[in-house]
Amino acid sequence: MLKAEQMQSLPYFFSDIPDPRRAQGRRHPLPTVLAIVSGAILCGMRGYEAISDWADSLSQKARERFNCRREKGRFLVPSLSTIRHVLIRVDPVHLDRALQRWNHAYGKEDQSLAMDGKTMRNAIDEEGLQVHIMGVVGHQSNASYTQKKSVPCP
Repeated sequence: MLKAEQMQSLPYFFSDIPDPRRAQGRRHPLPTVLAIVSGAILCGMRGYEAISDWADSLSQKARERFNCRREKGRFLVPSLSTIRHVLIRVDPVHLDRALQRWNHAYGKEDQSLAMDGKTMRNAIDEEGLQVHIMGVVGHQSNASYTQKKSVPCP
């Protein structure tokens, strides 16, 4: 569960990320879409449909806190296709920095961190090499601090 203050703060942390969408037809501000996606993931949702279902289940008050667009007296959440479209196109480096800033402001303080690496099955990068991911997780909070593509191991 996210607290009201955490919901209201999320869009602010994404406000400086460049919007990769065309200006025509934009119905939802990028910070709002990213805040809703982040809120859903923080609440355990995985996958586009689960994120969209979580967004659809938000109360009007929660939608207002996420700074959702208001139409005919009701706050509207982005659709599944909008969520997917944004996540595919947004720069992951900008997104990672914003989430790290939010986590620094609202996350739990961990006294120790765990670092782990994984090789992504069937994932090949632009140079034809298999993709390796390194992640850092806090022991006390189980919070993911960062996840980055790493250099292939020899």
